[in-house]
Amino acid sequence: MKKILTHLFEHKKLSREKAKEILVNISEGKYNEAQIAAFMTVYLMRSISVDELQGFRDALLELCVPVDLEGVKAIDLCGTGGDGKNTFNISTLSSFIVAGAGYKVAKHGNYGVSSACGSSNVLEHLGYEFTNDVEVLKSQLDKTNICFLHAPKFHPAMKAVAPIRRQLGVKTFFNMLGPLVNPSRPAYQLVGVFSLELARLYQYIFQQGQQQFAIVHALDGYDEISLTGDFKVKTSKEERLLSPLDIGKPILDPTALYGGDTVESAAKIFTTVLEGNGTEAQNHAVTANAGMGIHCIKPEQSITDSIAEARESLLSGAALKQLKALVN
Repeated sequence: MKKILTHLFEHKKLSREKAKEILVNISEGKYNEAQIAAFMTVYLMRSISVDELQGFRDALLELCVPVDLEGVKAIDLCGTGGDGKNTFNISTLSSFIVAGAGYKVAKHGNYGVSSACGSSNVLEHLGYEFTNDVEVLKSQLDKTNICFLHAPKFHPAMKAVAPIRRQLGVKTFFNMLGPLVNPSRPAYQLVGVFSLELARLYQYIFQQGQQQFAIVHALDGYDEISLTGDFKVKTSKEERLLSPLDIGKPILDPTALYGGDTVESAAKIFTTVLEGNGTEAQNHAVTANAGMGIHCIKPEQSITDSIAEARESLLSGAALKQLKALVN
């Protein structure tokens, strides 16, 4: 590792193969915590390259517990996290709304690292039991339109870095990897990213594969459609700069998206929104993101019509029904 760190400290990049090798070595416990922390810190101080990101992704997908959905075309809706905005769990709520609208969702998530409450925190608090039993996951997907893939259950390679990430408490390149390593390899993906630079990297990587994707980034820094200002959408076919007004939504005050400081308060917001008692701002935010997810599945349908589907799923109680069924 000393040689690798010296190479990186000289502002040199890693090849895709070398990046993969290093992450495999990390998973096998070949480096100590101080070395791993130093390695992770490099990418807080300079941008990650496409080759490095792809190499890290290759390693995690090779080492993961695979999930074969046997031809079921599912979507994953998730953000990188790391935007420092402490919003409520918009992408997780959006996932249940999309499931309530009748689409299959294979949601990949984890505990919060740079936020108070990640998707895994809130679902665990609500009574969901994590599993990597593929038959159970397929049954959940069949009965409730949604299954949840808790990252540590599928990525044993992450075990070595989890305590270091918690101690650092800031975004690292592992935030960038999360949405790229869903072990079910879903057919569709809506990804929120915390920077335009990362959006460009993601677009390049996704274009090498078969997925239908949409990458979103709010220009004021959110890793989702925050409706607090203009946002960028990148797909395999186009790039668009949209304002909330373009999709029939108002411009929101950032304070309306506050997610609470504890898991309990975040879970309370989560259930309140699904029960149909969320604020108008909360409803607008989740239906905008869920609508973009539906639009990713059905690009021939307008974003506004997709948002209308999402709104119906939320306000009819269909999304809440899927949550209750999944937890039970």
